[in-house]
Amino acid sequence: MWPFIRPIRLIRYLFIWRVNQSLVRLPSYLPTELSLVLGTAITRRLPTRQAAPWIKAMAPWEELGGLSIINRPERKKPSFPPDAAWPVKTTVFAYPGKLTYGRGEPILWELKLLGDNADHDLFLEVILPAIEDIATTKLPATRRHNLLWGGFDIQAIYVARGRRWEPLVQDGHLDLRCRVTPTQWAEGWDTDFIAQSVSESDLNFNRLRWLTPVILEDAASPPSRRRRGRRRRKNPPPPELSNILKALLERMITLLPGKHNTPDTLWEAVGPEERATFESALDQAGGVSLLKAAMKSAPKRWPTGQIGTEFFFPSIPTSLLPYLDLASVLHIGKQTHFGCGTFVLLPAKR
Repeated sequence: MWPFIRPIRLIRYLFIWRVNQSLVRLPSYLPTELSLVLGTAITRRLPTRQAAPWIKAMAPWEELGGLSIINRPERKKPSFPPDAAWPVKTTVFAYPGKLTYGRGEPILWELKLLGDNADHDLFLEVILPAIEDIATTKLPATRRHNLLWGGFDIQAIYVARGRRWEPLVQDGHLDLRCRVTPTQWAEGWDTDFIAQSVSESDLNFNRLRWLTPVILEDAASPPSRRRRGRRRRKNPPPPELSNILKALLERMITLLPGKHNTPDTLWEAVGPEERATFESALDQAGGVSLLKAAMKSAPKRWPTGQIGTEFFFPSIPTSLLPYLDLASVLHIGKQTHFGCGTFVLLPAKR
């Protein structure tokens, strides 16, 4: 599978924040508020010329009130986040956890720099200093006293090398000797996937659980309005395995170097043998039926989409597992900047 993932540039950073005040309460969906707060901090730190694309990207938030949204009473906050991705290809993914944290408790989240923006210097010079700012600086005119912002320490940052995490920051100290490349995430990717299981017989997965909202269909049509200030969208059918693999291809095309890429660009990069292998996997996916789905609309103030579990019959073929594994890491569908479109595979119950 190495030729298939070789063209994808990606740097994964795992953050461990440690709460340093008596109590903080996270927003219902951390990645959206984190994107707003950190994106605003980055914009304010940059020189005027460099800040221009950031100002444009953050405009949808500013139209809703910018940072003032955070201080509003719950009932007056937007019921859904705007489509306001940063001007660099990034994904903000918060590891599942609780909403209330006390002093000393850890909060884990992952930042992914993708495509042409998978640049460690960008992280060190632009993103990390802004994170240090929001760790120690309270929001202006804050009326609430239990916000996360200005109330945590950066305990550690790790960088992915294959499926291992290597330390970049420990106890607040940055390892300047650490050399981070946009290809190290893929080292041993295919072989390590099999090695993590005891035997081939353990690769018997028949369930897929969406950790963050997924929406794969064209969402260009406006949602219907039911009440003033709120909107609802009729959920599409849960995605079949073949839809997930097709969405993976679409995602990979957007992450290739350069602009105006097409499927042919991807196939030229991976080669005919890998193309044939993937198309064979796609055919096998068509032979797996979606037995049932326990899916529901994402909660209020989350990005739109569905979360829940899908059940397949027969079990997912082994040949599909590395591709699904890759899709879960890259995120698929819409609003991937907010961490949408990722899942875990679950083994069949015995």
